[in-house]
Amino acid sequence: MNSNLNISNLFRPDVQRLIGYIPGEQPQQTGWTKLNTNENPYPPSPLVVEAIQKAATSSLMQYPDPLVKHFRELTSELFHVDPDWILPGNGSDEILTILLRSFVDAGESIAFPYPSYILYGTLAEIQGAVFEHLPLNADWSFTSEAKQIAQRSKMVFVPNPNSPSGNCWSDAELKQLMPTNGIFVLDEAYGDFRDQPHSGELLQSEFGKQIVITRTLSKSYSLAGIRFGFAVAHPEVIAGMRKVKDSYNCNTLSIAAACAAISDQQWTQKDKDAICKTRTRLASSLTEFGFDVLPSQANFLWCTHKTGSHETLYEQLKDRKILVRYMKYPQAGPQSDQLIDGLRITIGTDDQIDTLLTAIREIL
Repeated sequence: MNSNLNISNLFRPDVQRLIGYIPGEQPQQTGWTKLNTNENPYPPSPLVVEAIQKAATSSLMQYPDPLVKHFRELTSELFHVDPDWILPGNGSDEILTILLRSFVDAGESIAFPYPSYILYGTLAEIQGAVFEHLPLNADWSFTSEAKQIAQRSKMVFVPNPNSPSGNCWSDAELKQLMPTNGIFVLDEAYGDFRDQPHSGELLQSEFGKQIVITRTLSKSYSLAGIRFGFAVAHPEVIAGMRKVKDSYNCNTLSIAAACAAISDQQWTQKDKDAICKTRTRLASSLTEFGFDVLPSQANFLWCTHKTGSHETLYEQLKDRKILVRYMKYPQAGPQSDQLIDGLRITIGTDDQIDTLLTAIREIL
C-alpha cells in the first residue's frame, strides 16, 4: 500500500476542477416551514401509497422492467404519442445526464439561459464539454446574442418555466434557439403548473426530431422522494438514449409509484389548482409589502425588494425556522457588471404561507 498516494490526483482533470452542484438546504429536524426547494406541499395520491405497499410485498425479489412498459403506455396518452416516444429515468436529472452522454463529446459546447438551472453546466463539465450562457434581457427575453450562441451549440437546454424566474417562453421564441446541428432540450420540470400544460406541439414541428422534452414527477405529482422522471422525443432519439441508460435505471417501488401517480390525474389537478390559487394570493401579499414579484407559471415566485436586502431577509427568516431560497447571480444579463439577486419562494400550503407572511410583516 502506498501511504503517500494522493487520491485526488487520480480523478479525471475535469472532476478535479469541478465545484459540483449544491442543492437547496434540507434540514433534518422538525419544525421548519420549508419553502426553498420547490417541493409540492401536498401528499401524493393515495393510489401511490397503495401501489408501493403492493410492490414491496410481492415484487422486490425480481428485477424491475428495464423498459418500464406500463408507465410508458400511461404517459404516452398524456402527450398524444406512441409509447416508444417515452424514456423513463431516475429523476429528470438522470435524463439530463443521459442526454449529455448520448450527444455531447468532450470539447463540444452546450448552452442554456442565465440565470437558470446551474446543473446543466455541472453536467457539461463532468462530460468534458464546455458551456455558454444564453444572455437574457431585463424582461427575461432572449437577446440577439443568445440566439446566435444557441444556433452554433451541440445541445441547448431551456427550462420552461424557467427557474428562478418562473417565466415561460413562447414556442415562437423557442424556435429561434434551435441549434443548426444539435439537440434542443426543453426542461419542463414545472410544466404542469403552466396555463398551457406542455409544448408537445413542438415535437410535431419541422424541428421535431431535434427536440427532447424532459419531465419530473417530483413537483406536480408530489414524488420528490421517489426520484422519477422521463423524456419525450422522437423514437430514433429515444432508441439511442436507451443504449446509454443503466440497465435497470428505475427501481420497482419508483415504477409502481409513478404509474399510480400518472393514473390519478384528478388528484394532480386538484393539487395544481390549490397551488396556483395560493401563488396568486402570495404574489398579491408580497406586492403589498413592497416586493417586485415576477409573474410565475411555476410553483414558486421570484421576488426582489426595493431595499435590496435579500440576503438579510433570508437570514432573518431562517432564524425563525422559515426557509426560502436566496439566489445570487453575478455577471448576469448583457452587462457584465450586472448583479441579479433575490428570493425564490416555493408555494406551500395556505398555513405555511400565512407563517411566512406573518414573519415578513414582523421583519419589515
